[in-house]
This record gives sequence, C-alpha cells and structure tokens, in this order.
Amino acid sequence: MENEVITKDNEKVKSFFLSLERMLDGVERLVLNCKPSLNGERYLTDREVSEKLKVSRRTLQDYRTEGKIPYYQLGGKILYRESDIEKMLNENYFKAFE
Repeated sequence: MENEVITKDNEKVKSFFLSLERMLDGVERLVLNCKPSLNGERYLTDREVSEKLKVSRRTLQDYRTEGKIPYYQLGGKILYRESDIEKMLNENYFKAFE
C-alpha cells in the first residue's frame, strides 16, 4: 500500500468542500425563509405579501382600505396572517371552463 499525501488540490477534497458549501447555502436559505410561528401561525409583512401575490404595496393598502384583506396593525407595522392570505386566495379562485 502506497502512502499518499492528500492536499487541498486533491479532487476528493475539492468535491467534499464543494458539497459542504452547497449544503451550507441550503441551510442559510432555510434560515432566511423560515419564520417562527406564534401559536402555530406565521405572520408576513406587507413586503412579503406583495412579493408573494405579485402586487404592489400600494395595492395591498387599497385591499386593506376596501376590507378585502384582513391585517394587524401594531404602531406603523402591518402584519398579515399567512392563513388569511391563503383563505383569500382560495375564496377568489375561479376554475377554468371545461
């Protein structure tokens, strides 16, 4: 059996660190996208909701004013329950004609 010196230039070492970096990137994405829940409910900011619904934050303000979307206001901060957003989407779903 021949002794081999393994360096950082070894393909197996490079492959290992590349896999490790991809795994760490995945964990970082999970941490950024994961929000703690309060009593099992997740709350979203107006920025998050506008991104998810693909509408402007001004349109969300119109929805609030018109009573189309429920929200919480704490000081100047607006929060939406994720379940309320899903419910609103389900209630406004129109099935395609067959």
